[in-house]
Amino acid sequence: MQPLERIRAVAVPMPESDINTDQIVPGRFMHKPREDYGRYCFHDLRFDPQGKPRPAFVLNRPAYAGARILVAGPNFGCGSSREHAVFTLNDYGFRVVLAPSFGDIFFNNCFQNGVLPAVLPAEFAAALQAQLRATPGAEVEVDLAGQAVVAPDGTRCSFPIDTFRKERLLQGHDELDLTLSLRPYIDAFEARQRPLLPSTDTPRHP
Repeated sequence: MQPLERIRAVAVPMPESDINTDQIVPGRFMHKPREDYGRYCFHDLRFDPQGKPRPAFVLNRPAYAGARILVAGPNFGCGSSREHAVFTLNDYGFRVVLAPSFGDIFFNNCFQNGVLPAVLPAEFAAALQAQLRATPGAEVEVDLAGQAVVAPDGTRCSFPIDTFRKERLLQGHDELDLTLSLRPYIDAFEARQRPLLPSTDTPRHP
């Protein structure tokens, strides 16, 4: 994973409640190998049945091109447990999702894949979305180290995050990286245990 400490980028307002994982990535794409899953991001909302972009959908508006922060409505990422939803957002370019609340499994999957899901007070999230709609292409700053979000107008809001998960995002470490960092301790434990284990050369009794 790429480390995440501070990001200032174009932010996209998506204030609707209960956006689910099937909307983020339709199930028919989940058998595909993970090669640029970003092409499937909000596929059926971005494109009509003929594959043409829907001009009214927020991600198709030129002002939001290259956005890396998504400001969502309550209960974002609800629905099925598909981890592909986070793959899709990450591959599209989103490193941060801000919302008043998240689907539990989606929230946990974000940390496994280098995406920060930051929970904001509903009032601040609504004000932030209003600013982004009023000034398309406006930038938001997210400071993970300082646990704060700075709106385009300069207002600031803190957000909570588990210390262990925060450190993993700051360092760009997933669970495999964490396990490998403990390799010397694992090797030492196995070396201590080896003499205590039954020898495989011991003959079996009939």
